Amino acid sequence: MPKQTPPPLAPVDPGTALITGASSGLGAAFARHLAQQGYRLVLTGRSVDALAELAHTLESDYDATVETLPADLSDDEDLQRVVDRLCSPTHPVGFLINNAGVGVAEELHASELDDELAMLRLNVEVPLRLCHAVLPGLLRRGGRILNVSSVAALMPRGTYGASKSWLLAFSEWAHTRYRAEGVHVTALCPGPMRTQFHDRARISLRRRPGWSFTDVDQVALEGIAACQEGRAVHIPGRAARVLSRVSRLAPSGVVERLARTGVTATGSVDATSTKRTERTS
Repeated sequence: MPKQTPPPLAPVDPGTALITGASSGLGAAFARHLAQQGYRLVLTGRSVDALAELAHTLESDYDATVETLPADLSDDEDLQRVVDRLCSPTHPVGFLINNAGVGVAEELHASELDDELAMLRLNVEVPLRLCHAVLPGLLRRGGRILNVSSVAALMPRGTYGASKSWLLAFSEWAHTRYRAEGVHVTALCPGPMRTQFHDRARISLRRRPGWSFTDVDQVALEGIAACQEGRAVHIPGRAARVLSRVSRLAPSGVVERLARTGVTATGSVDATSTKRTERTS
C-alpha cells in the first residue's frame, strides 16, 4: 500500500498583540518585530498621525493586520477604551505589552508633585489596570504579558526607578502565580536607549559613554523572545547586565555613587509644554 503523504500543516496563528506607547521608539520596534512574526496588532499611543503612519508601514512591509487605538492613558475615558479593547470576547488579545511610561527629570525636592503623581499613574496604575483587564481572558486561552520596567528598578535611582521597581516586583509575582495556568509574565529591564524619551524629558545623558547604550531593536527582540520563552525577568544588552550585577554585588558606597550619576535635568521646559516629563507613546 503506497505511503500517504500527510496534509500540510496549517500556519500557526500567533494571535493579537496590544502595545501601549506604540507610536515611536521601543513601542514601534515591538510592533515591527511582532508584525514580522505574523501577529495582528493593536497599537495605542497619543499621536494619531504617528500611529497611522506606523500602521501603513507595517501593512505595506509585512502585510500585517493593524488596528490603531489613539489614547492618552492619563485620561480616564481613553484608558477605559483600551481596557474595553482588552476585554473584547470577539477579538481577544493574547499578548499585552505595557510599554508606555513617563520620567520626571528633577529630583523629588525640586519636582512638581503633579508630575510625580502623573508618573505613578502611568508607570504603576495603568499597567496594573491593563493586566487586570486582560488576565481573565488569558487564563482561559493562554497568553503573554510583557511589562517594560528599567535597569533603574535594580538600584536606587529616584522616583522613576522606584516606580519601575514596583512594576518589576509585580511582574515577578505574576510570573510565579500564573505561569502554571498558561500565562507568561515577563519584566523587561533595559538600560539607556537612543530614543526620544530622554530628550523630551530634558534629561541629559552626556556623561554616559556610548557603550552603555543598547540598540532599541535589540531590546525589542530580546524582550519578545524572553516573554515567549517564559522568563520572569530579562535585562537586554551587555551594559545593562553589567550594571545590574554591580548594583547587586558592589559595596553600598559604590551603589550610592552610581545612583547619583548619569541623569541630570538640562535647560528649562519648552514654553509650549507644561511638564518636564516624557511618555513613551
